[in-house]
Amino acid sequence: MSAEHSAYQTIVVEKRGAADWVTLNRPHALNAISTQMVHEMNDYFGRLYHDGSVRVVVLRGAGRAFCAGLDIKERAGDNGDTIPFGGGYGFQGFLADVYIKMRRCPQPIIALVHGAAAGGGFAFALASDVRIAGESARMNSAFIKLGLSSCDMGVSYFLPRIVGASVASELMLTGRFITAPRALATGLVSEVVPDANLEAVGEGYVEDMLNASPIGLRMTKEGLAFAIDAPSLEAAMAIENRNQTMCARTQDFAEGMRAFMEKRKPVYQDK
Repeated sequence: MSAEHSAYQTIVVEKRGAADWVTLNRPHALNAISTQMVHEMNDYFGRLYHDGSVRVVVLRGAGRAFCAGLDIKERAGDNGDTIPFGGGYGFQGFLADVYIKMRRCPQPIIALVHGAAAGGGFAFALASDVRIAGESARMNSAFIKLGLSSCDMGVSYFLPRIVGASVASELMLTGRFITAPRALATGLVSEVVPDANLEAVGEGYVEDMLNASPIGLRMTKEGLAFAIDAPSLEAAMAIENRNQTMCARTQDFAEGMRAFMEKRKPVYQDK
């Protein structure tokens, strides 16, 4: 753990080469989202934008669950919303900033989901780029179960883009849990594996991503995000042309071409 991460109390950041393994670490509360966790997640993801040493992030939960959503007991005992952040929306906006920073950071995020991923925890998974589910995974838009709208923490943006409007409407209007097999069938996750294999499978994804050039990896995440919301094919291609031209001018592209011709693994320098 680096010095800037050593003060974290609710998340653990383990550095494995160019990948950060981030573990939500409140297992006694099923990793429910506390105010302290929001502070730490905001700090961590806020730092990533200008941190070229980190190329991939893996997000997971300690204990029996990924993240059970908001810590209701803590919020119920709060006598007033004292968070002076979040664009004037207090705690609501402060937590929402975490998901914005997850999407803004140039590093791909791989979520390893086991057990419950509810409410804000479901949104952590949705804000990630790749989701791998353990067989125990159960995810839901829990907000509507509490008398709130299910349109919260980016769920109304992420979910229909991932699974389509009909399935998103079903999950958001009912608060029903979606289990791992159906999550795979609807495209919500890329794989379902035994819980005990999640880390090993995650390591495989990290290895494949680190085999890409640093700029190619960053610009693929950026370009895909733009393309999903692009108003036209021409708009998406404009971003593709810009990104590809920038990549093609790098030393890493020349190295990638040489390595391909020489049938060896490329050695990228991020230059």
